[in-house]
Amino acid sequence: MKLLASKTSPYARKVRIAFAEKKIEYTLVEQNPWEPGNVVGDHNPLGKVPVLVLEDGTNLFDSRVIVEYIDLVSPVSRLIPEPTRQRILVKRWEALGDGLLDAAVGARLEAMRPKRQQSAENLDRQMGKMRSAVDAMSRDLGDRAWCNGEAYTLADIATGVALAYLDFRHPEFAWRDSAPNLARQLQKLAKRPSFDHTQP
Repeated sequence: MKLLASKTSPYARKVRIAFAEKKIEYTLVEQNPWEPGNVVGDHNPLGKVPVLVLEDGTNLFDSRVIVEYIDLVSPVSRLIPEPTRQRILVKRWEALGDGLLDAAVGARLEAMRPKRQQSAENLDRQMGKMRSAVDAMSRDLGDRAWCNGEAYTLADIATGVALAYLDFRHPEFAWRDSAPNLARQLQKLAKRPSFDHTQP
């Protein structure tokens, strides 16, 4: 299997962490969809990473689809529980983490535009989503050891990746002030080899 990815993409990082936790080998092919001459569009009509190219040539795209696929490939360290309710709750956490990333990436792209072309309204909207997502994560985590109860799951991966991306691209966004429980969670996750080895 080949994973087309940028090492700075948080969505790709989520997939790379899942691969590490599942102990599944793959080949990383670094591709930046923003650079001329990249081949991402040959494998994903949306022109986004990550893309997983299977042995038979099938292309899987969107990090959620890829993580679900690799979780089914091996029974080792299941990241998505089988019971229906628990599964839905883990996927809900993933959606929240990805939504936080969508807003954070949107805010970064807006801030990278020439000053005269920037939309303060759009930037404020994305920052508002970021604050709302962090508040919801903090509220839902409470004082539990893991996002979805007693076991480490995809919920923790998605949350950790999103929070780490805030530190990476939005260091001015002081999310720890209002969410000390999330700060402790990220500190714990950062010690896992899968998180440590995939830092951008």
